[in-house]
Amino acid sequence: MNNIIFTFKDNSPKYKQIYEKFKSLIEQGDIKANEPLPSIRQLADSLDVSRNTTLMAYEQLVAEGYIRGERRKGYFVNELEPLLFQEAHSSSNNHKRTETISPVRVDFRADVVDQQHFPLKTWRRLSNQVLTVKDSFRYGEPFGELCLREQIASYLLQSRGVRTDPNAIIIGSSTQQMLVYLGHLLKDEFQSIIVEDPGFDGAREAFQFHRFIFETLPVYETGADLSQLERMKSRLIYVTPSHQSPLGVSMSIQQRHMLIHWVNKMRGFIIEDDYDSEFRYTQKPFPALASIDSTRVIYLGNFSKSFLPGIRLSYMVLPQPLLDRYKHQFRLFESTTSILSQLTMAKFMEAGEWNRHLKRMRLVYKRKMHHLVSALRKEFDNNLSIIGEQSGLYLLVKVHLNRSEEWLIERASSYGVKVYPTSRYFVQNNPDKPIIKLGFSHLSIDEIQLGVELLKKAWL
Repeated sequence: MNNIIFTFKDNSPKYKQIYEKFKSLIEQGDIKANEPLPSIRQLADSLDVSRNTTLMAYEQLVAEGYIRGERRKGYFVNELEPLLFQEAHSSSNNHKRTETISPVRVDFRADVVDQQHFPLKTWRRLSNQVLTVKDSFRYGEPFGELCLREQIASYLLQSRGVRTDPNAIIIGSSTQQMLVYLGHLLKDEFQSIIVEDPGFDGAREAFQFHRFIFETLPVYETGADLSQLERMKSRLIYVTPSHQSPLGVSMSIQQRHMLIHWVNKMRGFIIEDDYDSEFRYTQKPFPALASIDSTRVIYLGNFSKSFLPGIRLSYMVLPQPLLDRYKHQFRLFESTTSILSQLTMAKFMEAGEWNRHLKRMRLVYKRKMHHLVSALRKEFDNNLSIIGEQSGLYLLVKVHLNRSEEWLIERASSYGVKVYPTSRYFVQNNPDKPIIKLGFSHLSIDEIQLGVELLKKAWL
C-alpha cells in the first residue's frame, strides 16, 4: 500500500483514528500479510498531520502485533491467526445474511425502456457523424442548440398542436432540474402552488426546494376535481393532463378549457408536464393545454420515457414574459445537458428516425400493456382493479385482499418479483385500498407472464 486518505472525526485523537483505520483494514483483509505500509513521512503528508501522530499510530499497531518494523525497510503487515479473521468477519457476514433476499426474477420497474427495439445502430451512426463536426468540440449554448430547438418546435406543432418559436424553447437535463430553475424564477411572484394529489413526488420536491406552500387538487380514477379550484388562493398550478401521474387518467377537452379559463381569470400560470403523451393506446393523444392558450401555459416535455432515460434531454416552452426573465436570469449559466446528445438527437429527428421510433414503440408497448392486463385479469379475477391501461409505460393495480402496501411488496419480493409503492404520490387524498405500480416497458412478453404468475403465488 503506497498511501491512504480518509476524513478525520472530531471526537477522538488523530493518532487513534489512524490506528483504528489500519487495524480495520488489516483485520478485514484489505491489506494483505507482508504488504508494506506507507512510510511515516508519506502518511503524515497525505493525511496532513505531524510525523509524531503517524508514529504513535504505528507504534500502537506494532505493540498489538498487527504490523512489524524492519530496519531500513519500513513497516509491514504481520500474518494474523485465522481465528482473528473469523471474528472480524463474523459480524459483517451475519449482517449480510440478515439482508439476503430472493434473487430478482422479474422487475416491474417503470423507469427503463425497451432495449431490444432501441435503434442502436442508427443512433451510433449519427453519434459518430456528430463527432466529426467542429461544433461538437465546444461548450453548448446555455439554452440549448438551435438545431434541436427547431426540430422540437416542428414536432410539437405536428404532434401536440403547440405552435412555438424555437427561441422560446429551453433545453435542460431533466424535468426536475428545469422545475428547480423555473421555481427560482417564479418564487418572488408566487409563494404557493397547486399540485395534484396524488401527483408526481419529484415535482413536489423541486417546488419544496424553493419553499413553495402547497395546495392540493384531488385527482381520482375518473379525473381531477377542478371544482376545488374556486376555493384555492394560488395562481400557479402544476398538472399532468395527458397522462396523470400516477393514476393515468387524461383530462377531457372540457376540463382543459375550464382550467384555461381559470388561469386567465387568476392571471397565473399552468405548468403542463407532458412527460409521456406519445404512448396512448386507445386513441390519438389529446391536444396539449399549451395548444389552447400558450400565453399562460409553461409546457414541459422530455426524451426519457419515449427514447432513453440516460440521454438526459428535456425541454420547456416558456410564454414570452417568462422567457425574457428566464434568459436574463440564467444567461451566464452553462448548459446542463450534453451538446453531443443534443446534436445527435437533432440529426435523429431531422432524418425522420424519431417519428419512426415512436410509431414502432407505440405498437411494442401496446402489445405489452395488453398482455399484462390480460394476464392480471386471468390470474386475479376480482381480487384487484386495473388503473391506467389506456396509455403510458406502467399501470396500477388496486389490490382487494385486506393487505398493506408493505406486505404486498415484501411478499412479492420473497417470490423474486419487484413491484413498487404508490403511497409516496399521495398527500391527503389516500386510497381506500393499497395500490401497486407495475412498469412493463423493458420486459418481454414471457417475463410479464412469469411476473404475473409469481405475483399470484405470492399474494393469493
